[in-house]
Amino acid sequence: MIRWIIFIVFVLFIDFYAFQSVKTITKNKYILLFYWIISFAVLGNVIYQLTTFNNSKGLTQAVMLAFGLVILSITPKILAIVVLFSEDIFRIVKSGFNYFSSKHTGNFFPERREAVSKIALGIAAIPFSSVLYGMVKGKYNYQVIKHTLYFDDLPVAFDGYKLTHISDIHSGSFDNESKIDYGINLINEQNSDVILFTGDLVNNTADEMDPWISNFSKLKAKDGKYSVLGNHDYGEYVRFKTPQEKEENFKAIKDIHPKIGFNLLLNDSVYLEKETDKIALIGVENWGTRFKKAGDLNLASLKVKKEDFKILLSHDPSHWNTEVKNHDTKYHLTLSGHTHGMQFGIEIPGIKWSPVQYVYKQWAGIYKEYGKYLNVNRGFGFLAFPGRVGIWPEITVITLKKK
Repeated sequence: MIRWIIFIVFVLFIDFYAFQSVKTITKNKYILLFYWIISFAVLGNVIYQLTTFNNSKGLTQAVMLAFGLVILSITPKILAIVVLFSEDIFRIVKSGFNYFSSKHTGNFFPERREAVSKIALGIAAIPFSSVLYGMVKGKYNYQVIKHTLYFDDLPVAFDGYKLTHISDIHSGSFDNESKIDYGINLINEQNSDVILFTGDLVNNTADEMDPWISNFSKLKAKDGKYSVLGNHDYGEYVRFKTPQEKEENFKAIKDIHPKIGFNLLLNDSVYLEKETDKIALIGVENWGTRFKKAGDLNLASLKVKKEDFKILLSHDPSHWNTEVKNHDTKYHLTLSGHTHGMQFGIEIPGIKWSPVQYVYKQWAGIYKEYGKYLNVNRGFGFLAFPGRVGIWPEITVITLKKK
């Protein structure tokens, strides 16, 4: 209850403070009333969604939309408040001078300036439009990101070998079939030798994927499609009635992979062969420092020789940072996802930033340490916040080259 009170007071404080800029610019009672109707509707909706939240179903689209509307409402107001607060500091200092000035008469506290309020609202319009775009368009703004990686010990036959890496489908969040088909077609257009998926097929339960099986079955690669599990695939965020129900859901999720043509690697490995050469493809179950640890790297590598060229699929990049990069065995390339780049950040030439970097050292793109590479895919889908701002959904294409 205390958390609810703190949350409501916090939101109302932001609404009231930002309202000062609106009130300074206009006295139209309908505009002022509309401001509060929208503010209370957004607050009331998120309170309703969270208080009626059904743990047996997990995170729903309605809850995610409520989160999104809160972010859409609050974020621009916070920026407006920064401008207003700066002016208020000036007003307080000025009022002090006026109070002690023998020449000043009447109200010694300066009025809020209309020009400053207009600047505050103008600045607030930037995050408002960005978040709105992210919720409407950005979540399906698929980007094909290409990398060429060079290795001394890459088998000759695999020189120029191309793989497509996708991650974090989160099918329970989808709401536009045509956009999903567009993303799937974009994957197929890369004409890669193999497609590799690094987990989080669903948000909560296996049935979320049922409407999308025929769509993802269209993915094609001449050397096959391989996958591993992510933390959301274990049903950890749903309150099942019985342990048996949870286990049945987990089995159903695993059964989806062959239905869409993926070979699911559960702490196991296979070889990809080309002419007389081969490379090892190793898949571990989820291994994370903050989430479920089911992965066993040594078990997954039992059938692999130490001198083999190895590609590792591991959902959480903290696995690479904690165990893989320091391992006695060289895992040449690790593919991960999980972070989504927090679906929010800035990526322009010279600037790469997201709040998630304060949680995960490796959070998006290519990293290299000790001669070992990691690629962290920004995710195909989205979760919690129903959009993406600055960090777009990603299809990674990696070409292997012999140095």
